Amino acid sequence: MFDKETYLQRRSALKAGVGSGVILLLGNEESSMNYKDNVYPFRQDSSFLYFVGIDKPNVHFVVDIDNDEEVLFGDEATIDEIIWIGRPTSVAELAANAGISKVLPAAQIAHYLSNILSKQRVVHYLPPYRGEHYLQISAWLNRPAAAIATATSEQLIRTVVGLRSIKSALEIREIERAIDVTADMQLAAMQQCRAGQTEAELAGKLQAIAIAGGGNLSFPTILTTHGEVLHNHYGDNVIPSGATVLCDCGAETASHYGGDLTRTFPVDKTFTNRERELYEIVLNAQQSAAAALKPGKLFLDVHHLACEKLTEGLIALGIMKGDPKEAVAAGAHTLFFQCGLGHMMGLDIHDMENLGEQYVGYTDQLNKSTEFGLKSLRLGRALEPGFVVTVEPGLYFIPVLTEMWAAGKKHDNFINYDKALAFMDAGGTRIEEDFLVTETGARLLGKPLAITVQEVESTRQAG
Repeated sequence: MFDKETYLQRRSALKAGVGSGVILLLGNEESSMNYKDNVYPFRQDSSFLYFVGIDKPNVHFVVDIDNDEEVLFGDEATIDEIIWIGRPTSVAELAANAGISKVLPAAQIAHYLSNILSKQRVVHYLPPYRGEHYLQISAWLNRPAAAIATATSEQLIRTVVGLRSIKSALEIREIERAIDVTADMQLAAMQQCRAGQTEAELAGKLQAIAIAGGGNLSFPTILTTHGEVLHNHYGDNVIPSGATVLCDCGAETASHYGGDLTRTFPVDKTFTNRERELYEIVLNAQQSAAAALKPGKLFLDVHHLACEKLTEGLIALGIMKGDPKEAVAAGAHTLFFQCGLGHMMGLDIHDMENLGEQYVGYTDQLNKSTEFGLKSLRLGRALEPGFVVTVEPGLYFIPVLTEMWAAGKKHDNFINYDKALAFMDAGGTRIEEDFLVTETGARLLGKPLAITVQEVESTRQAG
């Protein structure tokens, strides 16, 4: 937790933004894996953490704006629980640390909300993403579970997005801590990768670093020699000689702020000529996009800049042809770059994604595209000081997509299919770093990590 004043200020801004009515913030519960008492690692809801700061299961929070009342609902540990898990910090003490003076037993939330509804008052809640939350809201607000998703509060969503988008100095400090641990994970991957080991063996070493750093993974590690599969998590696949490894990983701190970095490196410690050419194209796009970050700049335009740089590189290799800007405008580059350039980052790696990309990454004036490639761009809006964003261009040679486009001669005025088909075994290359948007530009977050061809090869050779 941060200091009490932080949560008081955040909730004051939340109440001012919503204006009136009652705000319901649901905490998460523990979830069982294969039987009741064997649970997944607990992860608290990020908006609950942001406004309440209590990292404990089975607690919920209600704010009555009109009557200036805040109530935390939760139960103290029973003697049976204490026997098995020890004596935890009391709910009352946790509430006091967050500046909440009123605590009621968990079972009383139903009556509390029923009383509010009997007076025809509005209850604001955020989009649920867990099945139990649908059922809880349904029971507490006396609405069909099927209607819960459509009755979320747009005013609450917009207020939460507005507050969580701008990171404070305290948050930036935590994010940088997470990125520093993530950099250690990436360094270990580059130094310890060996042909013949499994992806899981290497990924396990990275998770150990995340845990030793005081937290855990911020998302399931992507570690693969088939980087053309965009979210290809590690498995029991053996890492072969002659391949490149794409490692996209992140650690989160004990306060749950996360890091997110990607590197692509050769198994054989030096890139082949073709691997080096592709890597240099992606690196140029990544660094060009990073240099373009500044307040007021549409991230959509930064995405397009990266796409043009990727296209220029592919034209130089003979895989694409024509004018880069025209090729990007036509969407021809999406054969090789099917996803978005980056996303917001904070308490969630895809920050606030459960609240809706139309609110987080776009505006009433800028709608998200439905076109292939652009529909996967999570962030398009103008950047503001305090935003933390990733910049992660890539080149992905997907055989089934290439064959499909070639058969239909799609964009053949911009794509040399004879050359593109010859690259179908090139896999995927991605480079990702995290940036804070400042008043004048952007600042790279975290400690230095090998990124140029020479740095990556030196790191591999030193392992």
